[in-house]
Amino acid sequence: MWTTKTFLTKTKRGNILKVVREHYLRDDLLCGSNACNVCPHKDDEYVLDSIPESICALFDFPHYLLLDTNVVLHQIDVLEEDALKNVIILQTVLEEVKHQNTAIFQRLLEIIHDKKRKFYSFVNEHHKDTYVERSPGEKQNDRNDRAIRKAVTWYTSHLSINNVSGQFPQIILLTDDENNRKIAQEEGIICCSVKDYVENVNGFVGLVDKLSKNVIPESCSKDALYPAHLTPTQIHTGIRNGKLYQGTFHASRDNFLEGTVSVNGFEKPILLQGHIGINRAVDGDTVAIEVFPKEEWRRPSDIVLEDKADDPGDLLEEESVLLSSAKPADNSKDEITPTGKVVGIIRRKWRQYCGILLPSKFPGATRHLFTPAEKRIPRVRIETRQSDILSSQRILVALDSWPRNSRYPLGHFVRALGQIGDKDAENEVILLEHDVPHARFSEAVLACLPPNDWTIPEEEIKKRVDLRSVCICSVDPPGCTDIDDALHARPIEGVTTDGLKKYEVGVHIADVTYFVRPNTALDKEAASRSTTVYLVDRRIDMVPDLLSSNLCSLRGGEERLAFSCVWEIDENANVLFTKFHKSVIKSAAAMTYEEAQNAIDDESRKDVIVQSLRTLNMLAKKLKQKRLDNGALLLASPEIRFQVDSETHDPVEVQAKKIMDTNSMVEEFMLLANVSVAEKLAEEFPQCALLRRHPAPPPANFTTFLKATTQQGFEIDVSTNKSFSKSLDEAVLPDRPFFNTLLRIMATRCMQQAVYFSSGTLSHPEYYHYGLACPIYTHFTSPIRRYADVIVHRLLAACIGEDVTHASLLDTKQADAICDNLNYRHRQAQYAGRASVALNTHILFKNRVEIESAVVLSVKRNALQVLIPKYGLEGPLYLPSEKFTYNEEEHYQICGDVTLKTFDELTVRLSLDSTNLQHRKLVFELVKPHVPGFSYEPEQMEVETITPDQEVKETPIKKRKETKDSKAKKKSKKQ
Repeated sequence: MWTTKTFLTKTKRGNILKVVREHYLRDDLLCGSNACNVCPHKDDEYVLDSIPESICALFDFPHYLLLDTNVVLHQIDVLEEDALKNVIILQTVLEEVKHQNTAIFQRLLEIIHDKKRKFYSFVNEHHKDTYVERSPGEKQNDRNDRAIRKAVTWYTSHLSINNVSGQFPQIILLTDDENNRKIAQEEGIICCSVKDYVENVNGFVGLVDKLSKNVIPESCSKDALYPAHLTPTQIHTGIRNGKLYQGTFHASRDNFLEGTVSVNGFEKPILLQGHIGINRAVDGDTVAIEVFPKEEWRRPSDIVLEDKADDPGDLLEEESVLLSSAKPADNSKDEITPTGKVVGIIRRKWRQYCGILLPSKFPGATRHLFTPAEKRIPRVRIETRQSDILSSQRILVALDSWPRNSRYPLGHFVRALGQIGDKDAENEVILLEHDVPHARFSEAVLACLPPNDWTIPEEEIKKRVDLRSVCICSVDPPGCTDIDDALHARPIEGVTTDGLKKYEVGVHIADVTYFVRPNTALDKEAASRSTTVYLVDRRIDMVPDLLSSNLCSLRGGEERLAFSCVWEIDENANVLFTKFHKSVIKSAAAMTYEEAQNAIDDESRKDVIVQSLRTLNMLAKKLKQKRLDNGALLLASPEIRFQVDSETHDPVEVQAKKIMDTNSMVEEFMLLANVSVAEKLAEEFPQCALLRRHPAPPPANFTTFLKATTQQGFEIDVSTNKSFSKSLDEAVLPDRPFFNTLLRIMATRCMQQAVYFSSGTLSHPEYYHYGLACPIYTHFTSPIRRYADVIVHRLLAACIGEDVTHASLLDTKQADAICDNLNYRHRQAQYAGRASVALNTHILFKNRVEIESAVVLSVKRNALQVLIPKYGLEGPLYLPSEKFTYNEEEHYQICGDVTLKTFDELTVRLSLDSTNLQHRKLVFELVKPHVPGFSYEPEQMEVETITPDQEVKETPIKKRKETKDSKAKKKSKKQ
């Protein structure tokens, strides 16, 4: 049977187009029930039980549940529990959910595919007895509700006539739409709200906690604390006529009453202050804002402000402290920022948040406050009857709504992650909070892998350049198992026209694309993950371990497939010729940086590996100098390495990473390979090459940095990267060898993020990589751990005829989407790595206190940001306003004869503050210079560590001697 579907669509030019499509209807679609004896099911198509057991006290008869769209969208956490079974999901609902929220759609599909859950997907839109036409003037939502009710009526009739035993299951429509329930009841349909059904389910403790709180309409809020949000129509009209602006809200980490929104037309982000100004926006939301007149603009507050109230109830505290501090002083007009307020929410970007429960002070209470681990997220009000258990655990909570009459948003408990302080639970928090995909690889992904005993087929070797006889080796950090790259260098007979020696140098990169083919489950998973994430004690792989640590890893002594970039280079490091080809290699050695450095420095060694390394090292130094001469920046970051206990995996020591010549040697040839490949791709694919750019930082980024360097007597020229690099090289203090490194660390903070992009989206001058001072750049050298490199390998293979050009590679729209995801995942992986370092630092300092040298990175109104060079650790050293005076113009603090400014050397005491379980933090206390009544005085205290398992104790010296004497007496008594 055929019918037609008609709908209207708008063209790019604004014309209305009528589209008519034929719609095929059938009468042989299966109902999925074991109670039916008519539908010709196969064994695996009998999904629903013939006489399902009722678990709800409201209904004492066998029944199936049929859900409407909003139940799926808002109550997916309830549906994921094993409690609800024998559920019918209509095609109407599936399509609506897919259109509105792809993440929930994927979660629903996983439930449907789990045979134990007994969820059946019924194709009601193609059944002749359940399909409904949309009436003239009828809203799509009302039509869909009508289609759902018709499917319920059909199922009830179908099962009552065609059942096996005479007893048949009833159909219960679950919907939270009061109007839909009213109409359904008038039509004789049994229906129920999700809340009523779940609250009467027996035998599933905690299921009620997972109920999403219904959204309260703006107009229905009583005792409103916040202004009402504008309607979508009002927002659209306001943006179109220029009265409103759209942007993404970014909450402040240091001040819960402040945030910003970047919008077109303003050089600076728009400042939002106070509860009313933020108006229930949550970090990441797309909002509509109104910008105030210029006379109402303010500057950002420099006071650190946290929401410390236990639960102030539905009240908004006075904001006079924040607003008075934000008023511009006469001498700071350049710091005044456009200011505005949120007037509407365009799109929420809420997710599930990790944190801890703050139990109510009232015994037996079910309403509690949840404190997220992410400081930029407000506290959340949830209901749970498990507070006694959950108060000691890290938990996951989802946001549901934020009514006008509630100080905090409303949410619901999702699941517990583990005990607070448990390392596995804390790592899970890091991964979830930074949106790092870390589930086990699915069966579909694993099915794409070759067998464990896979070896290179002979026919594949014949297609490639055989380099197994060439002395190739890899140089990596200690413990590295995902070895992406290997190198070789050997002399070439003859000389250049200038009489210079010639060398063949090769960079050989793991050929991951041989195993990861386009559009497979493995490829889609790698694209989603985009990068391998490195935590201190674990690695979250982009591709399964069989590839990352075995078949793709260029391990010593094993034959591997590679993609090679080979140059002919003269002894002055001038590239004479470049070629690319797929190859087969057999690495002669997999070395660490230290092993390679020792081999180079050992004059007694003359073997082929060492000769290759020395050639590479010699050429690398010349390549580096050429880059620096072109204006490349040598920046620095405080990187550290943890020594981890082999059994507990807890850190036992931390130290700054050692940088050797071999680090630079590998880096130079990786950079050269990336540049060579980028040039080739841009030549062959000018519209869709995947490249990487580094925008030049805006001059405003350097303001504080330049003030600080001027105080030290250096005039740094930041007009170009070349002048900047030269200035950094010259800024040296002979009596402070670490000063130049510190300068480069601070310069790094002024930079913008490097990003991936598709070549067709920008003009050639915008390809420029500021930090490397090169006109074009990409990532080719790490395909095991970066999906960008996988795409680049595919493009390069197509360039040289080693593989076919896939249509998806040439799709600029898809390339843009890939770049967006790459940039997001890369950024989140960096943040997750830093959070892991912070977690392990806290574990390390749990039982220790140390006094160390430090340097000042920046000066704030109420704190110094300090760095401990020995450990690469940094944090705030808070200064009381009653003792210190802050100079806003020059950014320094004064207390009597003591002046503290950027780059100053200090001595600090370092310890861990665990009083706040949610946010443990390192505490920095000033030791030197000495400020009476403020500085910690070590001469009065000594640190005594009893055992590694006991807490660090600080004992006055006199008392400690008595303790030793008493121990000696006890010992003599025993003897």
